[in-house]
Amino acid sequence: MIGVYNVGFLNSLDSKQKLNVGKNCYEYFSVGVASEKLGIDIKRLPCSLKILFENLLRNENGFSVKIEDIKKLAQCADKYVSYEINFTPARVLMQDFTGVPAVVDLAAMRDYVKENGGNPAIINPKVPVDLVIDHSRLYGMMVIWFILTL
Repeated sequence: MIGVYNVGFLNSLDSKQKLNVGKNCYEYFSVGVASEKLGIDIKRLPCSLKILFENLLRNENGFSVKIEDIKKLAQCADKYVSYEINFTPARVLMQDFTGVPAVVDLAAMRDYVKENGGNPAIINPKVPVDLVIDHSRLYGMMVIWFILTL
């Protein structure tokens, strides 16, 4: 299953553009270029669908995101289309309340894979994950505990 995630990214609509800023060069996927190639008015798409449209352009790989997915989403400019897409966030931000159990689950899965002779390194999130721990809550709980134990 590892090979599935190493699929190269496509650019079927030739929407990948370059932006030069000073000495830096950045690449991005232009929703304007893609919408012209598809013959749609991008201004008719709600902002949330424009974000999903760009996400599909950026993650098109012919496997989990196909050109058909991009075309189906583009049809929403003219009519309602009920269609599932593969949304791939650039990163996931988790708070301590949900993030800590997720880290524990990953550790348990890695242990299980290792115990059964597999490579535990294959158990990783597909996208970057940031775990934010609110230390102020920890401090507040310590103060309450201190007051209660006096």
